[in-house]
Amino acid sequence: MAFKVQDFYFKKAKKEQYLARSIYKLEEIDLKYKLLKPNMKVLDLGYHPGSWTQYALKKVGKKGLVIGIDIKPVQQSLLNPIDPLILLQMDAFEVTALSQIQANEPFDILISDMAPNTTGNKTVDQFGSLNLVEKVFQILPLFLKNGGTLVIKVFESHEAQVFLKQELKKFEESHYLRPKSTREQSKEFFVIAKGLKA
Repeated sequence: MAFKVQDFYFKKAKKEQYLARSIYKLEEIDLKYKLLKPNMKVLDLGYHPGSWTQYALKKVGKKGLVIGIDIKPVQQSLLNPIDPLILLQMDAFEVTALSQIQANEPFDILISDMAPNTTGNKTVDQFGSLNLVEKVFQILPLFLKNGGTLVIKVFESHEAQVFLKQELKKFEESHYLRPKSTREQSKEFFVIAKGLKA
């Protein structure tokens, strides 16, 4: 089904100088669950085009840190020498030590709006999304500190629900949210998991 690309949130993002309409998904999640705070260390996996990174920078302030990783080339328009920001072009799933991403300790929060390259085939796209989600959960012990928070996009499927039911036991609490800015035809939702257990 076709959709109108230049919708309300697209225009709002352009007016407010954000790089993508997806900013409003993270903003709604953050306002509801009070996740991002000054001085936090944030890891943004699959940060392109960069609106989540922009929002995170605004919330953590000059004494915080945001590291964005993506397999796509570095988004140069985000780079401002006064911002506590590191952008890296690499495969996050191949990282085995924090030093490889210029970090010296695990992060307070890991955020990810990653999605597979969609094909239009529902089953294929669901599998691609779940594959990414599974990989993120595999690397959590390296990247996320005890007590840390995860925000990740998931495409709805029975298999995803089964996986999440088990994996979210690793956190003190978890929530699902479909932000208001999500396009009507989208099958995505977001997992908010707080308090990673040791």
